[in-house]
Amino acid sequence: MKVLTIRQPWAWAIIWAGKDIENRTWNTHYRGPLAIHAGLRIDKDVELPRRVRAPDPDELECGAIIGVVELVDVVERSRSKWFEGPMGLVLRNPRPLARPIICKGRLGLWDLTPAKLRQVQKLLRRKTRG
Repeated sequence: MKVLTIRQPWAWAIIWAGKDIENRTWNTHYRGPLAIHAGLRIDKDVELPRRVRAPDPDELECGAIIGVVELVDVVERSRSKWFEGPMGLVLRNPRPLARPIICKGRLGLWDLTPAKLRQVQKLLRRKTRG
């Protein structure tokens, strides 16, 4: 499974607030499950779309995988309120983990270790059962 590190509150918005586009300057041919890693940095004083209110910064998980989405496309245009471009990773089916998995992030798309992948799968199953 691939992973994408994203600053908060954007990672939170993907998993909890319907953020269906992640803006990037690069393209990828990868399609499939994508773990969302909340980076250590928090973008403060960000302007979220109308009716979206992020938790207080001290309530946001940082430095951890917080959920999984499906990366279904990369577009140069979108009607999504989240699109700013120039490229947009189109995300679907956000699923939070039962608890965050602490790990270091990286730039670009990166691969989960087999041990972390097992943790993600276990915590996804646990979340969907209860």
